Amino acid sequence: MKIAVAKYPIGTPQRFDDFAGKQSRWLQEAASAGADIAVLPEYLSLELGATFAPAIRGDLPASLAAIQTYRKAWLDLYVGLARDCGMRIVAGTFLLGVAGGRYRNRADLFSPCGDHAWQDKLQLTGFEKKTGVIEAGDALKVFDFDGMRAAIAICYDIEFPLPVRAQCEAGARLLLTPSCTDTVAGATRVRVGCLARALENRCFVAQAVTAGVAEWSPALDINTGDATVYAPMDVGLPANGVIAASDDAPGWTYADIDVAQLIDSRADAQVANDLDWPGQQAPALQQAKVEICR
Repeated sequence: MKIAVAKYPIGTPQRFDDFAGKQSRWLQEAASAGADIAVLPEYLSLELGATFAPAIRGDLPASLAAIQTYRKAWLDLYVGLARDCGMRIVAGTFLLGVAGGRYRNRADLFSPCGDHAWQDKLQLTGFEKKTGVIEAGDALKVFDFDGMRAAIAICYDIEFPLPVRAQCEAGARLLLTPSCTDTVAGATRVRVGCLARALENRCFVAQAVTAGVAEWSPALDINTGDATVYAPMDVGLPANGVIAASDDAPGWTYADIDVAQLIDSRADAQVANDLDWPGQQAPALQQAKVEICR
């Protein structure tokens, strides 16, 4: 299976058709390279904020309300692109309006047969909490790709081991991680989270990122990080846990992964964190005993 992860430059489309044309060019390129799954970054829908007047696109709540008018066109666009490209697409995330003027950060997943599924972001960053209008999701999912299972962990979610562990215990062997970080510290946190989850669960992690500067957007103003595909650091796999990573230039990064080979590699593994996970749940390890040491 070939994975394509995007280092995606934020642009300034004037109309939805401009945005749609860019998506078509990018995804056709990934399909031409033989990708089976393409992952776009978190907050992708906010690029559509550029289609509105400065007073709207420069105000996050106003831009979130405005982009809801594109929701049906968004779904139709990626349903068609998944079908035409013959690959599964994680269309970054769309800030979807729910009851009470609030929004959920939703990653839509599209398949060539026309199926559409989704995963909402579960953990909110400080920035998202401060908006006062973004709320966390309340459902954890795993998707079956013709017998191979995958899951989505959106940006900050990849930094939390227990929900990801639950996804992997439900059979996920590939984690798809749309992300958006503005600082080096933020990019490092997500990178370390991806590496840790790959190690703990003996799985692949595919991370897409935003790139460039979009001063007109309160959320996409500065973008930092590299699109990367990760694996456990073990025998027969990269010692640093990185199968492929982007460089300074925007574009797609590709990696071929073999889930069956990954599972079979346990026989020669130096460590087996995924199998040894229950050991940390022994009753004696559930609470630390404080001892006085003068």
